[in-house]
Amino acid sequence: MNVDELLKKATKPSADALKLHPFYRGKVETALKCTVRDFNDFAIWYTPGVAAPCKAIAANPDLVYDYTNKWNTVIVVSDGTRVLGLGDIGPKAGLPVMEGKALLYKYLGGVDGIAIMLDTKDPDKIIETVLMLQPGFGGVNLEDISNPKCFYILDTLREKAEIPVWHDDQQGTATVTLAGLINALKVVGKKMSEVKITFIGSGASNVACARLIFGWGADPSKCFIVDSKGILGKHRKDIEMRKAEYVDKWKYCNLTNAEGREGGMAEAFKGVDVIIALSQSGPGVIQPEWIKTMNKDPIVFACANPVPEIWPWEAKEAGAAVVATGRSDFPNQVNNSLGFPGIFRGTLDVRARTITDEMCFAAAQALADHVGDKLDPDHILPNMDDWEVFPREAAAVAMKAIEQGLAKINLTYEQEFEQATHIIKRSRALTQMMMDQGFIPEPPPDSDGDPKVDIETVKAAY
Repeated sequence: MNVDELLKKATKPSADALKLHPFYRGKVETALKCTVRDFNDFAIWYTPGVAAPCKAIAANPDLVYDYTNKWNTVIVVSDGTRVLGLGDIGPKAGLPVMEGKALLYKYLGGVDGIAIMLDTKDPDKIIETVLMLQPGFGGVNLEDISNPKCFYILDTLREKAEIPVWHDDQQGTATVTLAGLINALKVVGKKMSEVKITFIGSGASNVACARLIFGWGADPSKCFIVDSKGILGKHRKDIEMRKAEYVDKWKYCNLTNAEGREGGMAEAFKGVDVIIALSQSGPGVIQPEWIKTMNKDPIVFACANPVPEIWPWEAKEAGAAVVATGRSDFPNQVNNSLGFPGIFRGTLDVRARTITDEMCFAAAQALADHVGDKLDPDHILPNMDDWEVFPREAAAVAMKAIEQGLAKINLTYEQEFEQATHIIKRSRALTQMMMDQGFIPEPPPDSDGDPKVDIETVKAAY
């Protein structure tokens, strides 16, 4: 495949999205999960019968998990201030992403996700709103909230909320990145404790990636982090002056870069083994000639969305032994979609009160192990089609939550694996059934074989 064909393939998802989003007018909807045999059933599901479970919950609040869908519902909360690689585009423009997140929660994890877009940028108002909403939901997924307030919001909510709160841009991305790195290092025959890693970008995602990767055994003193103004280090007086605001950045100024290296991205590539880039949408952010200055068999994770910092074929031509991106249309997708559905499945099933780094480590190990003998330079992680990885993640996370004393429900690994498998298979089968029976309509092809938006067809379908 030549470069023109590769570029055409890379741009096709965006073109299709513009056609299919208005065709379906949204990606998720509410569906019933109880029987309605006749209208007499309304007396059970609503008044007068519903008063009985209400009184039971009032007497024992934990029964809300048995009598309602709280046990399986996660809200995806965003203010639209850092959406993908698009920046501050606002809550309305961010809604398609959060709906997409809800779709992935349901299809991959059997979790009911609900998009909540907040028309405020005030972190304290976001915190207050989430705390007010929590009685009706089983967990919170913070999404696409700008740095540095995202750290404050997550830390505060994890301290105050009674349900698990997760920032997927931090914990989710970091978990899957760690899993990918574990296997990429196996491919090139290098040890985590010995490699030099450069993190391009110092936002929420890469700060969390660094935390988990260092927690797994990488030596921070051998590593580098680069922000928009250059390599972090003790020389960065601009960060030191604002260290109360940029707590994590200043911490990494002191933990990393023991050699005191200065400069920008080009200098940060020299003599390192791994690049983990989560910065600005490309291409052209990373130059091929920089990869040529890395150590033998370099690993390059170019994971900016929607376009990686460098096209994967350019990185390979420059000498990269393993290349990963955040996209599903290239090999080695390092995307949090491989993490959060299974992680939250396990968290909800044992009713864990929070999601710890140790639970993320368990998920990363399950992800890495699932590849098995398929491991090669173009297959360092499972694909999302390999759906059995999600119940395995769920079981690993659930067992770690129980081990840490964070769970209210005790299950064995086998029990959780079987339960998670059943729930996820049901979601996938339900979607397939609705497609087969026409409840989810196939978009009509146009003359080029691509989807065509036709409002009359949409009205007929719905």
